[in-house]
Amino acid sequence: MASPSIPEPPAAPTPPPPESPVVAPSYFNPVSPLWNAIDRFNQWRADIGLPHPGTVENLQKEVKATHLNNYIFDGARADLTKSLSMNPLYQVTHSFALGSQTLPSSYNFGAIFANQKVFMQGGVDHEGNVNARFNNGWSDHQVTKVQAQFSHQAGQNMVQLEHDYQGRDFNLNIKGINPSPADFTGIYVGSYLQSVTKNLALGVESLWQRPNPEVSEMSTSYLTKYTSNDKNWIATAQLQPAGILQATYWQKLNEKVEVAADLQLIAAPARRDAIATIGAKYDLRLATFRAQLDSTGKVSALLEQRFTPTFAFLVSGEIDHFKNAAKVGVGVMIESSSLTPEEMGLPPQP
Repeated sequence: MASPSIPEPPAAPTPPPPESPVVAPSYFNPVSPLWNAIDRFNQWRADIGLPHPGTVENLQKEVKATHLNNYIFDGARADLTKSLSMNPLYQVTHSFALGSQTLPSSYNFGAIFANQKVFMQGGVDHEGNVNARFNNGWSDHQVTKVQAQFSHQAGQNMVQLEHDYQGRDFNLNIKGINPSPADFTGIYVGSYLQSVTKNLALGVESLWQRPNPEVSEMSTSYLTKYTSNDKNWIATAQLQPAGILQATYWQKLNEKVEVAADLQLIAAPARRDAIATIGAKYDLRLATFRAQLDSTGKVSALLEQRFTPTFAFLVSGEIDHFKNAAKVGVGVMIESSSLTPEEMGLPPQP
């Protein structure tokens, strides 16, 4: 008689593998001491989380948008814009200006084409002067820009090549104005702006002029920018050669009011002067009002009243108390489009 089989005992459970200890990231690079130092520096910058400081070209962007220097005009002007496409953007503009005390009457025809990577703008005036601008974004960090101006007058032609690189916490820009690859004549500008803390950025801008192969000159400017934690106020300073210091301050008081101040000191051996400018911008529901006062006795104001989304009326005025002179300007901006509200990205009309 066969004996009953005895069942085998169950196998003991396999113990789980020991957990590997968590190793903190190391800054050590065994390749070389140089790469080790670079890795440690880059990791230190990444751990701090410094913000992008902006570009040197837009160092005083908020102040320029508040003051009237780029908006004031006199005489009469009219801008007629027609949008032919929204995506990609394509529009043409007819601009008329007459009756100015400082500029001759003029007419300009312009066109703009833009998509997510390319921006093209061109214009021609009644005298045949042509200006063009082309921007190409290779990536989110690199942009190449080309500007050109052609005129029948000698010395008025200009070509500018520019490349802008935006790093995580710095901005690098190089440009050449009328560069000549044969003898390297022209004007060359390089700038670098670096965030050193979450609020403070420091930079440098160098300019090298070479009008002919026998003459060259180089000058360097030093830049600083301080931004508050809530980004409601920004202070900048720029020390230029020959003893020129420009300092600006911009503050956003609330959602509708912005104020700005600009101080320029000249301490050159042949000239010692200072010019101070203060201004404010007030945004209403359908209007924008700007006012400005400087130490030379000029008081300026500009009102842009938008009656409809496609029609705006402008009134500009400036009084020079020291020279006992005044300027007045009026203008209109009219926009038209053959596109439907849906094509323009607007909500459908009832």
